[in-house]
Amino acid sequence: MKIHQLSLFLENKPGRLSEPCRLLADAGANILTLSLADTQQFGILRLIVRDWQAAKAALEAAGFVVNVTEVVATEVADRPGGLADVLDIIEQGGINIEYMYAFTFRMGDKAVLVFRFNDPDAAIALLQKKQINVISSVELYERAQR
Repeated sequence: MKIHQLSLFLENKPGRLSEPCRLLADAGANILTLSLADTQQFGILRLIVRDWQAAKAALEAAGFVVNVTEVVATEVADRPGGLADVLDIIEQGGINIEYMYAFTFRMGDKAVLVFRFNDPDAAIALLQKKQINVISSVELYERAQR
């Protein structure tokens, strides 16, 4: 139930973000979601694409250093307190969230969030025990195409 995420460093200068996005477009890789965190000198672009191996190869062929990490996507009730409820479960389980970001689409009445945990296997087990839907990559990719 873990999903592969691509991460790459970019200089924080005009035009640096468009280059990997254009490369992925030219390679036919559709970006399902992304996050960009920055400092004054560089940024970290995190991407989820359907065919992460092909996207990684295209980016590396263009000279980018690409790191692959495993993240977990979950449904979260799209209502006031929905995220707080899930965060309470994670906190009570003693699992650290390194970062998180959201997808632009919903699954019914649920928002979809991506979490990077210090222990993704423990997080998956805990969330499933508490009836939180952990989304497989296949289900995620199918939903993103709707």
